[in-house]
Amino acid sequence: MTAVAEIMDYAEVVERYDPVLGLEVHVELNTNTKMFCGCPNEFGGEPNTHVCPTCLGLPGALPVVNGTAVESAVRIGLALNCEIAEWCRFARKNYFYPDMPKNFQTSQYDEPIAFDGHLDVVLDDGEVVRVGIERAHMEEDTGKSLHVGGATGRIHGAEHSLLDYNRAGVPLIEIVTKPVTGMGERAPEVARAYVTALRDLLRAMDVSDVRMDQGSLRCDANVSLTPKGSAEFGTRTETKNVNSLRSVERAVRHEMGRQAAVLAAGGTITQETRHFQEADGTTAAGRTKETAEDYRYFPEPDLVPIAPSREWVEQLRTTLPELPWERRRRIQQEWQLTDEELRDLVNTGAIELVAATVEAGADPGEARIWWVQNLTQQANSRQVELADLPITPVQVARVIELVSAGELTNKLARQVVQGVLDGEGDPDEVVDKHGLKVVSDDSALLAAVDEALAAQPDVAEKIRGGKVQAAGAVVGAVMKATQGQADAKRVRELILERVGA
Repeated sequence: MTAVAEIMDYAEVVERYDPVLGLEVHVELNTNTKMFCGCPNEFGGEPNTHVCPTCLGLPGALPVVNGTAVESAVRIGLALNCEIAEWCRFARKNYFYPDMPKNFQTSQYDEPIAFDGHLDVVLDDGEVVRVGIERAHMEEDTGKSLHVGGATGRIHGAEHSLLDYNRAGVPLIEIVTKPVTGMGERAPEVARAYVTALRDLLRAMDVSDVRMDQGSLRCDANVSLTPKGSAEFGTRTETKNVNSLRSVERAVRHEMGRQAAVLAAGGTITQETRHFQEADGTTAAGRTKETAEDYRYFPEPDLVPIAPSREWVEQLRTTLPELPWERRRRIQQEWQLTDEELRDLVNTGAIELVAATVEAGADPGEARIWWVQNLTQQANSRQVELADLPITPVQVARVIELVSAGELTNKLARQVVQGVLDGEGDPDEVVDKHGLKVVSDDSALLAAVDEALAAQPDVAEKIRGGKVQAAGAVVGAVMKATQGQADAKRVRELILERVGA
């Protein structure tokens, strides 16, 4: 039985140690083809069907650089305030593992295409933290290993492994931060905020779908602890392929507590990769971490250097979209949102969904209520991201339009949204299928009102006697009789007319 690592209380960790972070984010680009061959760059597919001699590393196959991937790399570098290299080249990163069919990865080493940048990130309370960017370089993704048998799904204890090379050769940009220091107890929050800001930026640029659940954006979190008063960084560990924003924060926090417990007990930290365990928020040892020398980098002889002209770089700079944080400031002013309301939109991942709903014709306030309140609850219950709910901003805008036109009550609107989420079609189709439109025919409403008044003669007398609030009981009866499809305001008016109040 594996011993459970001791964890130091978090307050004591930040009292005794200064955390140092280094975040490496791998981004799969959404090009049509792979980085060095013409195979389709598509998620999924039958195993080993998106492959060719080049991405399988067969003898005699030669790579050709994907021009769109280079363009995306430059645009990403510019968006991250990086310098763009006037001349750079690819290198071979040598390591032997089954998921890399060539036994080396074509990457960039000491000559990245983008370097020395920064990204400003906003924490939950509005504080802005500048995270330095060391480099953003181009490389190719590896294949995927599926370890069958065993308790963890990893290679240790597995009965056998299956390999799928569909992902091998997919274009990647690796974005590496400079050491992030001075954050103290907020270090885990900064890590999450940075990856969130980076994801939002890349999505706005349309260079990747940044689906962490599908691996198109993956974060490796490097963590070390420095004793208070020391200037020397401690030994780091690298928690690999953390695949959700919440998990990035949890992984950093856990690793701080684990390392502090080891150091306090007189132990030493092993420089190694670790794996994040989603179930309990812990990390587990992987393999001893290599150094750059272990990879025996050398220039890739089959690819020519890349020398982006300054004119081309400046032309690409003009294609950058409105940056997410600039867009948020504009939206806040246009919609007259408080800082708290804006943070709610950002933290729930709703701001772009609300904006798209407004663009489809909805009122900003109504759109915000639907996404932040009703649909966020749906996303939480289904355990998915808000954007992954099976409903579009256009469909939400149509529901809001039906309510504004008096064709749906809020209660009926929620039923319509539920139908859309359950795959029953667009809002109008759900309304027609279940007959959910508001009953607006006065003759039908009067019949229901008369029936309700006849059943409650004492209430009718109270209304006639001046107790107008008693009409609520009759309104409730009519709403029940019409299955909530009556206009409550109109029902009340008809009741008062009928009793002569």
